[in-house]
Order: sequence, then structure tokens, then C-alpha cells
Amino acid sequence: MLLWVAIPYASIATFIVGHIWRYRYDKFGWTTRSTQLYENRLLRLGSPLFHYGILLVVLGHIGGLLIPKSWTEAVGMSEHTYHLLAVSLGILAGAATLTGAAILIYRRRTVGPVFSATTRNDKIMYVLLIGTILLGLGTTVIGNLTDHPHDYRETVSPWFRSIFYLQPDPALMKAAPIGFQLHVLAAWTLFAFWPFSRLVHVFSMPLGYFTRPYIVYRSREAGRLGTRAAHRGWEQVR
Repeated sequence: MLLWVAIPYASIATFIVGHIWRYRYDKFGWTTRSTQLYENRLLRLGSPLFHYGILLVVLGHIGGLLIPKSWTEAVGMSEHTYHLLAVSLGILAGAATLTGAAILIYRRRTVGPVFSATTRNDKIMYVLLIGTILLGLGTTVIGNLTDHPHDYRETVSPWFRSIFYLQPDPALMKAAPIGFQLHVLAAWTLFAFWPFSRLVHVFSMPLGYFTRPYIVYRSREAGRLGTRAAHRGWEQVR
């Protein structure tokens, strides 16, 4: 009950209330704390790998956790086909995410100004994020290498959905292998920490750009639009 009922609901509550509190009382801190000005070469390589990789990871989890097994079978997708597709894309996405994260961490550790801008909060966030990804990827890889892959759509997925149905069934998670259990606990810990880290920038979108009025530029001298000659030295004050 503590691990598979209390902790999930506590994490969800912290995630929601924490974001509301952060947005209301720390709008100026709602930022990525970008360090692009300090170094750009490694960032241009590591950032796309990490962000596109993690996007695929999220989409894979949405499909695996929220779509019941009966739905994929109803459209004619066999368990073998689903498993092959999920494992292939999962390993590819996980490898891209970890490679990008490794580059970003190397950049953060070796570039002086970037390292100086790294806070203790950032370090905790990296540990939780990378740890969660490693546990999930490691469980998938080890299960397939040993030829004993666990069908999480019969345990983890229905348990996850039962949380949101407000009818949690902890017995389902108890039947899952220890690797999946550790991955899930790490994920709930990450979600609870999320509102208090730079990860809040995931929910930032420039929606104001669609309703922002146009910026109108006018020349100072009528009749000479864009033809004003440059003056040397100080201009005369009138």
C-alpha cells in the first residue's frame, strides 16, 4: 500500500500543487537556466539528441501504459510484433537520450562558466533523470538478452491506469520484476521533484506570440524610409 498506492498519489499531488505554487510565486525562476552563451558546440550536438530521444521515450511510455493490450490485438497487431517494435524503438530512443545526456553532462563539467552556473538542484535533477532512464533501459535490455522479457502490459500498465481510475491494485505491481518496480519508484520520485527544478520549462510555450500585436518600425524622417545616411561621431542633439 505504501509503495504502490500512497507514493504514487503523493507524487501526483506534489507534481500538480508544486507547479501551481511555482508558477504563482516563482515566475522569474520558471526558466531553463540556459547556458548557450557560454558554449555552443557541444550543446548543438547533445541537446537535440537528448530532447528528441526523451520525446520518443515519453511517446513510447504513453503508448505502452495508456493503450490496453486488447486494443492493439483488436487492430490485428500480434504480441510479437508489438514487442519487437516497442523494444527496437525503446532501445534506440533510450540510447539517443543517454548519449545526449552524457554530452550535456560532460559539457557542464568541463566548461568552466557552465559548471559555475550548475546548482545543487541541477545535480539532483540529473541524478534522478538519468537514474530513471537507466533503470528502464537496463530492465528492457537485460530482459531481452536473457530471453525472459516481462510483459509489462499485464502488470505495470493496468496498475498505472488503476491509479487514475481511483481503484489502485497494488497486487499487479507486486507481480512485476524488481527492475520494473525500481524504475517506477524512481519515476515517481522524479515527478515529485519536477516542479522544483528546471524541468518546469517542459510546460512553457510561447502562446503569446499568436496574439501579440505586430511591431511597427518607422523612420525618423518622412520620405527617407530606409535611406538615412550614417553619421560619423556624435549626432547633434536637437
